[in-house]
Formats: sequence, structure tokens, C-alpha cells
Amino acid sequence: MPIKIPSDLPAYDVLTREGVMVMDEDQAARQDIRPLRIALLNLMPKKIQTETQFARLIGATPLQIELSLIRMSEHRTRNTAAEHMESFYRPFSEVKESGEKFDGLIITGAPIEHLAFEDVTYWDEMVEVMDWTQTHVHSTFGVCWGGMAMIHYFHGVPKHILDRKLFGCFPQRNLERPSPYLRGFSDSCLVPVSRWTEVRQADLDKHEGLTTLLDNDETGPCLVEDPEHRALYVFNHFEYDSDTLKQEYDRDVSEGTPIDIPTNYYPNDDPSQRPTNRWRSHAHLLYGNWINEIYQTVPFSFHDAPA
Repeated sequence: MPIKIPSDLPAYDVLTREGVMVMDEDQAARQDIRPLRIALLNLMPKKIQTETQFARLIGATPLQIELSLIRMSEHRTRNTAAEHMESFYRPFSEVKESGEKFDGLIITGAPIEHLAFEDVTYWDEMVEVMDWTQTHVHSTFGVCWGGMAMIHYFHGVPKHILDRKLFGCFPQRNLERPSPYLRGFSDSCLVPVSRWTEVRQADLDKHEGLTTLLDNDETGPCLVEDPEHRALYVFNHFEYDSDTLKQEYDRDVSEGTPIDIPTNYYPNDDPSQRPTNRWRSHAHLLYGNWINEIYQTVPFSFHDAPA
């Protein structure tokens, strides 16, 4: 089944060219089924790139998905046209006021990891979002900074600043093969990593109920399940395009910012060569498993029940 997005959203044409099934409002109205309602709280500067990456993954399942785009209410992006934001995004304050519920919510990363959580300009509203998920979202997926923010707020788990950026593609061990979120996963999978901070397993071990599903000795926990809050936290970037790390590397080189060649990314560690995508299949597996688990567990009356 397709993903329902506006026909004039840039992702519509991109995904159509890639063979992903997409539909607009008129087509969706002719299908007598309830789609899963998935929201994306997009905190990344390159909104269009990020929304396309996640739409690609959640639109590849057999279920019909209705994607809603959400932004922080007062924060204004400098990297995406105001017309795009006005046309396709709703402020969280409006979504909260409406009382509507979502089967799933993805909270993206954000380039603010050097700041203490409480120093982020929209932290107070972020706290509202996280509290709201407990009554209005069946399952939440926090990605990179979004995951670190959630696990810090709900469990007090700190993020630690690193001396050097973790940058490249790192193999992650499958620690919980019976997990429904890892259904079909290999014993090891390669995942892009790009961050200056980390969450440490020793801190997670202090909190009962948190289960690390994927990890790497060098980059630490990758994927953590938090059943109490119906949440998954992933600190790396399954959603990245083949050239996303290349874009980051080229940007830093052009700006004169010290940066290492991303580990295990370019053939022969040669930046003049085209990077090879070796994580795409596991990215689709992970988000497909998440969508399937939502479908299997969301109560029939979830959207009708009072919050």
C-alpha cells in the first residue's frame, strides 16, 4: 500500500521516480481503510531532504500510511523556504490543541548536540511534545538528538560530549534477535554515524526496562527499546541517503573545518570514489518492523478513546 502525502510535496516526485507507491488526498479518499497516522517532528535544517528520507522508509510497507509534518511552534528555520514550511508543516501547538492522536511519531535529530538540553531554545516545548506522546501517540521513534532528548527526559540518562566526531559507517551487533524490531536482521548490520555526543551503556544499565537492541564497542548503544514509554531510541542514522555523509564531509572540507574521512564509507577510504550504500536493506527492515509492530499493537479504539 502507498504512503499518503500531498502531491506537491517534493518527496512525492522523488519517491515516485524511485518506485515507492505514493498517493494524494483524492486517491486515499477512494480507499475504504483506515491508514496508520504517522507524524514527523522535523528538527533538521534540511527539511526537504529529511522528510524525503523518512517518507521513503515508512512508505515501503504493505500498509497505507498518512504522513503529517510537524514543526516547533516558535522556531523558524533558515534553511528551508518559508513557503514550504507554511504549505506542508503544522506547528506543534496547533496539533496539540486539535486533540488528534497518532499511531506513530518520529522525532528527528538536530544540530544542537553541543548544547545542554535545557539550553536549547525550544526545550520547554520539546518537553510538552514528550509529555504529549504519552497520551496522544501509540509509539514514538526518537532519532539521534531526538532519541537522546527523550531518554534524558524520561530516565535522566546523560549525553556525553566526545573529543572527536564519530563519523562513518560502523557495524552494529544484534543483541536481541527475538525482538520484533529486529525481525529479519543479520547478526551484524552497518549503520551511518555522525555525532559529537554519545549515550553510554553504563548509564543505561542503571535504569530497569531499557533494552539495548544494537550496539558497537566504539560507537556505543545504537538502538534502545523503552516499553514503559512505548518508544524506540536510535542514536545513529539508518535513514541517511547514500551521499549524506559525503555532503557533510564535503561541507566541512570546503569550510576548512577539521574533519576525518568517514570511517568505512568510501571504497578504499578514497573520497574521490562514490560511496557504497550498505545499510539500505536494514533501514527498511527496521522502519518496516516498527510500522508492523504499531499495526499489531495499537488498540482498535485508540483514536476514539479520550486522552
